[in-house]
Amino acid sequence: MRTLATVPKARDQSANFPKALNRFTKEDPTFRVSLDPESGQTVISGMGELHLEIYVERMKREYKVDCEVGKPRVNFREAISRRADFDYLHKKQSGGQGQYGRVVGFIEPLPADHPTKFEFENQIVGNAIPPNFIPACEKGFREAVNAGSLIGHPVEGVRVVITDGAAHTVDSSELAFKIASVYAFRSAYDKAAPSILEPIMSVEVCAPSEFQGTIIGDINRRKGIIQGSEQEGDDVIITAHVPLNDMFGYSTSLRSMTQGKGEFTMEYCQHSPVSQDVQAELTAHYRASRAAGNKQ
Repeated sequence: MRTLATVPKARDQSANFPKALNRFTKEDPTFRVSLDPESGQTVISGMGELHLEIYVERMKREYKVDCEVGKPRVNFREAISRRADFDYLHKKQSGGQGQYGRVVGFIEPLPADHPTKFEFENQIVGNAIPPNFIPACEKGFREAVNAGSLIGHPVEGVRVVITDGAAHTVDSSELAFKIASVYAFRSAYDKAAPSILEPIMSVEVCAPSEFQGTIIGDINRRKGIIQGSEQEGDDVIITAHVPLNDMFGYSTSLRSMTQGKGEFTMEYCQHSPVSQDVQAELTAHYRASRAAGNKQ
């Protein structure tokens, strides 16, 4: 199964885009369409590159929809690896009522087996931050973890603890404490040794034994880790853990290296830290794309 992310090049073609996809899925049960809830990308899946190219060309010819196609966005995650303190004051005065909110505390990694991906705890003794503003603080921190500063993906496995703060009788508000919390998290995040996590897939390949060496070599080139292999008649079944980011185009490659006799299945296994060189590459690409977006 081959997948591609696809989007109309021109906004005025968007109306015909779902019409075309709807018709094609009714005509061909092997042509599938899904919407990635995180990236918002429309992803089309089919029996191979040529299969999808035909439908992309048909959209252009029959519906006048010219599409950009490419690799689907991988749903990376971000995480922290050590505790970091924050002490952030949000203060703004521009005539009339201002904004004032100070939050003090720390962020730390949650245990790997923790049932939730985010935890907020109020350890303030007394009313340094009035109790009615605490929910706004939590809301700000929850908003902050939606997009980490490395590549803009959600941050998981974080515990936020507030231990102190300060309020102003006139200028403090829910908005002030929410903003203070967002920036408090960002100020601590870079000090908490953040890392990028990538989805690792559990891959099972079945092919004639004569192709075993070639298949294993290809998995190694894709940064995969072989988990095992066993004989089943004339075939070999190879299991491996491979980063999803390196599985793009695998069906075409497997077919080519096994003369069309190889098959594979894959399912999500876990998120694991990327290597330092991959992290540097991803963060550089993210910063470049943001800089380009700001210039427009």
